[in-house]
Amino acid sequence: MAAPGPVTRQVSGGTAPVPAPSGPERWQSLAAAVAELPVLDARGQRVPFGALFRERRAVVVFVRHFLCYICKEYVEDLARIPKSFLQEADVTLIVIGQSSYHHIESFCKLTGYSHEIYVDPEREIYKKLGMKRGEEIAFSGQSPHVKSNLLSGSLQSLWRAVTGPLFDFQGDPAQQGGTLILGPDLRNRCDFPA
Repeated sequence: MAAPGPVTRQVSGGTAPVPAPSGPERWQSLAAAVAELPVLDARGQRVPFGALFRERRAVVVFVRHFLCYICKEYVEDLARIPKSFLQEADVTLIVIGQSSYHHIESFCKLTGYSHEIYVDPEREIYKKLGMKRGEEIAFSGQSPHVKSNLLSGSLQSLWRAVTGPLFDFQGDPAQQGGTLILGPDLRNRCDFPA
């Protein structure tokens, strides 16, 4: 009996799960297609994306952009996960943004995030993985990760943009994110619109 396909779904109110692509071959070729694409660390050093999960299990969270208040609040919650808990589970937690690497340090200070973080400034991995672009206001119910409402969160993001040392949007504001569970001993899983 064949193993079930990866679970893929867009998390938002009233949206049915997106059907999973068929066959493990699709995921293996997709992983191969993005494995050599670079991400940048906080010093601007290029790292092949595949090196992040080739020899270890990793939960990889692609955030929309570093000014997104929902992403900020979600990463604040990820920052609370003890490193010892991840080590015990033999899992690495990785956040990937799509801004310049110059924004990594200030985003980590803002959120308290001390796990691994990289950027894909040209959004090549986002594109290859088929992550959607487009501003949609989707309400996912009462998420425990989102503490701000739309108005206050947007105002906070705007304030951070205009008062930051590098005035920019810290990534494409229309880019959507997603989460992948990757590793050498896993059938790679994802949670993003395909």
